[in-house]
Amino acid sequence: MKKKTLKYGYTTGACAAAAAKGASLMLRDQRRVDEVPITLPYGETAVFHLAGQEFSGNGAACYVIKDAGDDPDVTNGAEIHATVTLEQRPPSPTGGEGVNIIIQGGVGIGRITKPGLALQVGEWAINPVPRKMIREEVCGVFTPHPSPLTPHIVITIPNGEELARKTLNARLGIIGGLSILGTTGIVKPISAQAWTDTIEAAIDVALACGCETVVLSTGRTSELAAQNFFRKSFPEEAYIMMGDHVGHALRACARKGVRRITLSAQFAKLLKIACGHEQTHVASSKLDFQLLAGWLEKAPSSSHLTPHALHANSAREVLEVSGNEPGLIALVCIKAEHYARQLTPGLQIQVLLAGYRGEVLYYRCD
Repeated sequence: MKKKTLKYGYTTGACAAAAAKGASLMLRDQRRVDEVPITLPYGETAVFHLAGQEFSGNGAACYVIKDAGDDPDVTNGAEIHATVTLEQRPPSPTGGEGVNIIIQGGVGIGRITKPGLALQVGEWAINPVPRKMIREEVCGVFTPHPSPLTPHIVITIPNGEELARKTLNARLGIIGGLSILGTTGIVKPISAQAWTDTIEAAIDVALACGCETVVLSTGRTSELAAQNFFRKSFPEEAYIMMGDHVGHALRACARKGVRRITLSAQFAKLLKIACGHEQTHVASSKLDFQLLAGWLEKAPSSSHLTPHALHANSAREVLEVSGNEPGLIALVCIKAEHYARQLTPGLQIQVLLAGYRGEVLYYRCD
Protein backbone atom coordinates (compact mmCIF):
# COMPACT_ATOMS: atom_id res chain seq x y z
CA MET A 1 0.00 0.00 0.00
CA LYS A 2 1.17 3.51 -0.76
CA LYS A 3 1.75 5.67 2.27
CA LYS A 4 -0.34 8.85 2.20
CA THR A 5 1.63 12.08 1.94
CA LEU A 6 0.52 14.27 4.81
CA LYS A 7 -0.48 17.85 4.08
CA TYR A 8 1.19 20.79 5.77
CA GLY A 9 -0.90 23.63 7.22
CA TYR A 10 -0.33 27.20 8.40
CA THR A 11 -0.02 28.70 11.87
CA THR A 12 -2.39 31.21 13.43
CA GLY A 13 0.43 33.75 13.07
CA ALA A 14 0.64 33.26 9.29
CA CYS A 15 -3.16 33.48 9.00
CA ALA A 16 -3.24 36.69 11.06
CA ALA A 17 -0.52 38.25 8.91
CA ALA A 18 -2.41 37.34 5.72
CA ALA A 19 -5.69 38.74 7.04
CA ALA A 20 -3.95 41.95 8.16
CA LYS A 21 -2.34 42.36 4.74
CA GLY A 22 -5.64 41.74 2.94
CA ALA A 23 -7.49 44.29 5.07
CA SER A 24 -4.67 46.80 4.59
CA LEU A 25 -4.79 46.42 0.79
CA MET A 26 -8.56 46.92 0.76
CA LEU A 27 -8.30 49.98 2.96
CA ARG A 28 -5.55 51.50 0.84
CA ASP A 29 -7.03 50.75 -2.59
CA GLN A 30 -10.75 50.76 -1.69
CA ARG A 31 -11.40 47.59 -3.64
CA ARG A 32 -12.11 43.96 -2.80
CA VAL A 33 -9.17 41.58 -2.44
CA ASP A 34 -9.80 37.82 -2.60
CA GLU A 35 -6.34 36.41 -1.89
CA VAL A 36 -2.92 37.62 -0.77
CA PRO A 37 0.62 36.23 -0.83
CA ILE A 38 2.77 36.63 2.26
CA THR A 39 6.40 35.82 2.97
CA LEU A 40 6.91 33.25 5.73
CA PRO A 41 9.81 33.65 8.20
CA TYR A 42 12.19 31.38 6.28
CA GLY A 43 11.59 33.03 2.92
CA GLU A 44 8.84 30.84 1.42
CA THR A 45 5.78 32.49 -0.14
CA ALA A 46 2.30 31.28 0.71
CA VAL A 47 -1.02 32.43 -0.76
CA PHE A 48 -4.08 32.78 1.49
CA HIS A 49 -7.71 33.08 0.45
CA LEU A 50 -9.71 35.79 2.22
CA ALA A 51 -13.32 35.78 3.43
CA GLY A 52 -15.68 38.27 5.02
CA GLN A 53 -14.23 41.22 3.11
CA GLU A 54 -15.53 44.64 4.19
CA PHE A 55 -14.07 48.07 3.54
CA SER A 56 -14.89 51.76 3.73
CA GLY A 57 -12.94 54.97 3.75
CA ASN A 58 -12.13 54.55 7.45
CA GLY A 59 -11.33 50.87 7.78
CA ALA A 60 -11.34 47.39 6.35
CA ALA A 61 -11.70 43.84 7.65
CA CYS A 62 -11.45 40.25 6.47
CA TYR A 63 -10.53 36.84 7.82
CA VAL A 64 -8.59 33.72 6.91
CA ILE A 65 -9.92 30.26 7.75
CA LYS A 66 -7.05 28.38 9.32
CA ASP A 67 -6.07 25.19 7.55
CA ALA A 68 -3.86 23.04 9.80
CA GLY A 69 -3.38 20.46 7.06
CA ASP A 70 -3.34 16.92 8.40
CA ASP A 71 -2.30 18.03 11.88
CA PRO A 72 -4.92 17.39 14.63
CA ASP A 73 -5.00 21.05 15.70
CA VAL A 74 -7.74 22.54 17.89
CA THR A 75 -7.62 25.74 15.82
CA ASN A 76 -8.15 24.00 12.47
CA GLY A 77 -11.06 25.76 10.74
CA ALA A 78 -10.95 28.77 13.07
CA GLU A 79 -11.57 32.21 11.56
CA ILE A 80 -8.58 34.51 12.12
CA HIS A 81 -9.94 38.04 11.67
CA ALA A 82 -8.06 41.30 11.12
CA THR A 83 -9.52 44.80 11.20
CA VAL A 84 -7.37 47.70 10.02
CA THR A 85 -8.10 51.38 10.58
CA LEU A 86 -5.96 54.47 10.11
CA GLU A 87 -5.50 56.77 13.10
CA GLN A 88 -3.70 60.02 13.73
CA ARG A 89 -0.02 59.21 14.18
CA PRO A 90 1.32 60.07 17.66
CA PRO A 91 4.43 62.30 17.60
CA SER A 92 7.61 60.18 17.34
CA PRO A 93 9.98 60.79 20.31
CA THR A 94 12.93 60.36 17.95
CA GLY A 95 11.46 62.30 15.04
CA GLY A 96 11.93 59.21 12.83
CA GLU A 97 9.98 58.53 9.67
CA GLY A 98 8.48 55.34 8.32
CA VAL A 99 5.34 53.36 9.01
CA ASN A 100 4.61 52.85 12.68
CA ILE A 101 1.80 50.36 13.31
CA ILE A 102 -0.25 49.35 16.33
CA ILE A 103 -1.09 45.65 16.81
CA GLN A 104 -3.71 44.60 19.34
CA GLY A 105 -5.92 41.65 20.13
CA GLY A 106 -9.65 41.57 20.62
CA VAL A 107 -12.40 38.99 21.05
CA GLY A 108 -11.03 35.46 21.35
CA ILE A 109 -7.38 36.49 21.83
CA GLY A 110 -5.91 35.81 25.26
CA ARG A 111 -3.98 38.15 27.51
CA ILE A 112 -0.79 37.29 29.39
CA THR A 113 -1.33 37.10 33.16
CA LYS A 114 1.82 35.27 34.33
CA PRO A 115 5.51 36.01 33.86
CA GLY A 116 7.90 33.75 31.99
CA LEU A 117 6.40 33.84 28.49
CA ALA A 118 7.76 35.66 25.46
CA LEU A 119 5.50 38.64 26.22
CA GLN A 120 5.04 40.91 29.22
CA VAL A 121 2.17 40.46 31.68
CA GLY A 122 -0.86 42.37 30.44
CA GLU A 123 -0.02 42.12 26.73
CA TRP A 124 -2.19 40.45 24.12
CA ALA A 125 -1.05 36.88 23.39
CA ILE A 126 0.26 37.65 19.91
CA ASN A 127 3.77 36.20 19.95
CA PRO A 128 6.88 38.03 18.69
CA VAL A 129 7.27 36.22 15.33
CA PRO A 130 3.60 36.69 14.33
CA ARG A 131 3.86 40.37 15.37
CA LYS A 132 6.90 40.73 13.13
CA MET A 133 5.09 39.03 10.24
CA ILE A 134 2.03 41.28 10.64
CA ARG A 135 4.22 44.37 10.89
CA GLU A 136 6.25 43.51 7.78
CA GLU A 137 3.20 42.68 5.64
CA VAL A 138 1.29 45.80 6.68
CA CYS A 139 4.35 48.04 6.29
CA GLY A 140 4.81 46.61 2.80
CA VAL A 141 1.33 47.83 1.91
CA PHE A 142 1.61 51.37 3.29
CA THR A 143 5.31 52.26 2.91
CA PRO A 144 5.04 53.12 -0.82
CA HIS A 145 2.12 55.41 0.08
CA PRO A 146 3.32 57.75 2.87
CA SER A 147 0.58 59.02 5.16
CA PRO A 148 0.43 60.98 8.41
CA LEU A 149 -1.89 58.28 9.73
CA THR A 150 -0.93 55.12 11.66
CA PRO A 151 -2.34 51.67 10.72
CA HIS A 152 -4.12 50.14 13.73
CA ILE A 153 -4.55 46.34 13.44
CA VAL A 154 -6.88 44.34 15.69
CA ILE A 155 -6.73 40.52 15.51
CA THR A 156 -9.74 38.52 16.72
CA ILE A 157 -11.00 34.91 16.71
CA PRO A 158 -14.80 34.82 17.26
CA ASN A 159 -14.83 31.45 19.06
CA GLY A 160 -11.31 31.75 20.46
CA GLU A 161 -12.33 31.74 24.11
CA GLU A 162 -14.29 28.51 23.62
CA LEU A 163 -11.42 26.87 21.73
CA ALA A 164 -8.92 27.97 24.39
CA ARG A 165 -10.72 25.79 26.96
CA LYS A 166 -9.44 22.77 25.00
CA THR A 167 -5.82 23.92 25.42
CA LEU A 168 -3.40 24.46 28.32
CA ASN A 169 -3.51 28.25 27.88
CA ALA A 170 -5.07 28.94 31.27
CA ARG A 171 -2.33 26.93 33.02
CA LEU A 172 0.26 29.09 31.27
CA GLY A 173 -1.51 32.26 32.31
CA ILE A 174 -3.06 33.07 28.91
CA ILE A 175 -6.60 34.05 29.81
CA GLY A 176 -9.62 34.93 27.67
CA GLY A 177 -8.75 33.24 24.42
CA LEU A 178 -6.14 31.71 22.13
CA SER A 179 -2.57 32.72 21.36
CA ILE A 180 -1.43 33.85 17.93
CA LEU A 181 1.55 31.55 17.49
CA GLY A 182 4.14 30.24 15.07
CA THR A 183 7.83 30.60 14.41
CA THR A 184 7.94 29.27 10.84
CA GLY A 185 4.40 29.99 9.64
CA ILE A 186 3.98 26.31 8.77
CA VAL A 187 2.28 23.54 10.77
CA LYS A 188 3.94 20.17 10.21
CA PRO A 189 1.42 17.30 10.16
CA ILE A 190 1.23 15.03 13.18
CA SER A 191 3.96 17.07 14.79
CA ALA A 192 4.84 17.00 18.47
CA GLN A 193 6.16 20.55 18.29
CA ALA A 194 3.00 22.22 19.63
CA TRP A 195 3.15 20.00 22.73
CA THR A 196 6.87 20.37 23.32
CA ASP A 197 6.62 24.15 22.80
CA THR A 198 3.93 24.20 25.50
CA ILE A 199 6.18 22.20 27.85
CA GLU A 200 8.99 24.71 27.30
CA ALA A 201 6.65 27.65 27.95
CA ALA A 202 5.22 25.98 31.07
CA ILE A 203 8.71 25.49 32.52
CA ASP A 204 9.51 29.16 31.85
CA VAL A 205 6.32 30.22 33.64
CA ALA A 206 7.06 27.92 36.60
CA LEU A 207 10.55 29.35 37.02
CA ALA A 208 9.35 32.93 36.62
CA CYS A 209 6.80 32.27 39.38
CA GLY A 210 9.56 31.06 41.72
CA CYS A 211 8.98 27.29 41.54
CA GLU A 212 12.08 25.29 42.51
CA THR A 213 10.21 21.98 42.10
CA VAL A 214 8.11 21.06 39.08
CA VAL A 215 5.75 18.09 38.84
CA LEU A 216 5.85 16.49 35.38
CA SER A 217 2.83 14.30 34.69
CA THR A 218 2.03 12.00 31.80
CA GLY A 219 -1.72 12.70 31.94
CA ARG A 220 -4.55 14.41 33.75
CA THR A 221 -5.25 11.49 36.12
CA SER A 222 -1.64 11.32 37.33
CA GLU A 223 -1.54 15.11 37.63
CA LEU A 224 -4.70 15.17 39.78
CA ALA A 225 -3.29 12.39 41.96
CA ALA A 226 -0.15 14.46 42.54
CA GLN A 227 -2.14 17.63 43.25
CA ASN A 228 -4.30 15.82 45.80
CA PHE A 229 -1.25 14.19 47.37
CA PHE A 230 0.83 17.35 47.71
CA ARG A 231 -2.20 19.52 48.45
CA LYS A 232 -0.90 23.10 48.75
CA SER A 233 2.81 22.28 48.80
CA PHE A 234 3.27 23.60 45.25
CA PRO A 235 1.54 26.38 43.31
CA GLU A 236 -0.49 25.67 40.19
CA GLU A 237 2.40 26.73 37.94
CA ALA A 238 4.57 23.88 39.26
CA TYR A 239 2.35 21.26 37.58
CA ILE A 240 3.34 20.62 33.95
CA MET A 241 1.58 18.16 31.65
CA MET A 242 4.38 16.55 29.64
CA GLY A 243 2.25 13.79 28.09
CA ASP A 244 4.46 11.20 26.40
CA HIS A 245 7.44 13.57 26.01
CA VAL A 246 9.41 12.41 29.02
CA GLY A 247 12.91 12.86 27.63
CA HIS A 248 12.17 16.29 26.17
CA ALA A 249 10.58 17.53 29.39
CA LEU A 250 13.44 16.29 31.59
CA ARG A 251 16.14 17.77 29.35
CA ALA A 252 14.28 21.07 29.10
CA CYS A 253 14.08 21.23 32.91
CA ALA A 254 17.81 20.57 33.18
CA ARG A 255 18.63 23.14 30.50
CA LYS A 256 16.48 25.85 32.07
CA GLY A 257 17.75 25.33 35.61
CA VAL A 258 14.92 23.53 37.42
CA ARG A 259 16.28 22.16 40.71
CA ARG A 260 13.88 19.32 41.60
CA ILE A 261 11.43 17.20 39.63
CA THR A 262 8.63 14.87 40.63
CA LEU A 263 7.71 12.48 37.83
CA SER A 264 4.03 11.51 38.16
CA ALA A 265 2.62 8.67 36.06
CA GLN A 266 0.54 5.53 36.14
CA PHE A 267 2.10 2.09 36.11
CA ALA A 268 2.20 1.43 32.35
CA LYS A 269 3.95 4.73 31.59
CA LEU A 270 6.41 4.28 34.46
CA LEU A 271 7.22 0.78 33.24
CA LYS A 272 8.04 2.19 29.80
CA ILE A 273 10.33 4.77 31.40
CA ALA A 274 11.93 2.05 33.54
CA CYS A 275 12.58 0.06 30.34
CA GLY A 276 14.50 3.02 28.90
CA HIS A 277 11.90 4.75 26.71
CA GLU A 278 12.01 8.54 26.81
CA GLN A 279 8.97 8.78 24.51
CA THR A 280 6.08 6.76 25.93
CA HIS A 281 3.50 7.00 23.13
CA VAL A 282 2.28 3.61 21.96
CA ALA A 283 3.65 4.31 18.46
CA SER A 284 7.13 4.99 19.82
CA SER A 285 7.57 2.43 22.57
CA LYS A 286 6.41 -1.04 23.55
CA LEU A 287 6.19 -2.64 26.96
CA ASP A 288 9.00 -5.16 27.43
CA PHE A 289 7.46 -7.86 29.59
CA GLN A 290 10.52 -10.07 29.13
CA LEU A 291 12.66 -7.39 30.74
CA LEU A 292 10.16 -6.96 33.57
CA ALA A 293 10.09 -10.73 34.11
CA GLY A 294 13.89 -10.77 34.33
CA TRP A 295 13.83 -8.07 37.02
CA LEU A 296 11.14 -9.89 38.98
CA GLU A 297 12.99 -13.19 38.84
CA LYS A 298 15.95 -11.58 40.61
CA ALA A 299 13.79 -9.98 43.30
CA PRO A 300 13.08 -12.51 46.08
CA SER A 301 9.91 -10.78 47.32
CA SER A 302 8.41 -10.51 43.83
CA SER A 303 9.79 -13.51 41.92
CA HIS A 304 6.41 -15.30 42.15
CA LEU A 305 5.05 -12.67 39.72
CA THR A 306 7.45 -13.67 36.94
CA PRO A 307 4.98 -16.00 35.12
CA HIS A 308 2.29 -13.28 35.24
CA ALA A 309 4.66 -10.79 33.63
CA LEU A 310 5.57 -13.21 30.85
CA HIS A 311 1.94 -13.89 29.92
CA ALA A 312 0.36 -10.50 30.63
CA ASN A 313 -1.53 -8.51 28.00
CA SER A 314 -0.97 -5.17 29.69
CA ALA A 315 1.04 -3.54 32.44
CA ARG A 316 -2.15 -2.78 34.34
CA GLU A 317 -2.93 -6.51 34.37
CA VAL A 318 0.43 -7.25 36.01
CA LEU A 319 -0.18 -4.62 38.68
CA GLU A 320 -3.74 -5.74 39.42
CA VAL A 321 -2.88 -9.47 39.47
CA SER A 322 -0.17 -8.64 42.01
CA GLY A 323 -2.67 -6.88 44.24
CA ASN A 324 -0.50 -3.74 44.08
CA GLU A 325 2.39 -5.75 45.49
CA PRO A 326 4.84 -3.29 47.13
CA GLY A 327 7.94 -5.07 45.85
CA LEU A 328 6.77 -4.86 42.23
CA ILE A 329 5.82 -1.21 42.59
CA ALA A 330 9.11 -0.23 44.23
CA LEU A 331 11.11 -2.18 41.65
CA VAL A 332 9.53 -0.38 38.66
CA CYS A 333 9.48 3.06 40.30
CA ILE A 334 13.16 2.91 41.34
CA LYS A 335 14.23 1.77 37.87
CA ALA A 336 12.18 4.58 36.29
CA GLU A 337 13.79 7.03 38.70
CA HIS A 338 17.27 5.76 37.83
CA TYR A 339 16.63 6.06 34.10
CA ALA A 340 15.32 9.62 34.47
CA ARG A 341 18.43 10.54 36.44
CA GLN A 342 20.63 9.02 33.71
CA LEU A 343 18.95 11.29 31.16
CA THR A 344 19.59 14.38 33.27
CA PRO A 345 22.51 13.82 35.66
CA GLY A 346 22.54 16.19 38.61
CA LEU A 347 18.78 16.78 38.78
CA GLN A 348 16.94 15.73 41.92
CA ILE A 349 14.20 13.40 40.68
CA GLN A 350 11.50 11.55 42.59
CA VAL A 351 8.80 9.30 41.16
CA LEU A 352 5.13 9.31 42.13
CA LEU A 353 3.02 6.34 41.02
CA ALA A 354 -0.65 7.19 40.54
CA GLY A 355 -3.07 4.30 40.86
CA TYR A 356 -5.85 3.66 38.37
CA ARG A 357 -8.42 5.09 40.79
CA GLY A 358 -6.51 8.30 41.41
CA GLU A 359 -4.73 7.16 44.58
CA VAL A 360 -0.97 7.42 45.14
CA LEU A 361 0.70 3.99 45.32
CA TYR A 362 4.31 5.11 45.65
CA TYR A 363 6.29 8.23 46.52
CA ARG A 364 9.68 8.30 48.09
CA CYS A 365 11.26 11.60 49.01
CA ASP A 366 15.06 11.50 49.48
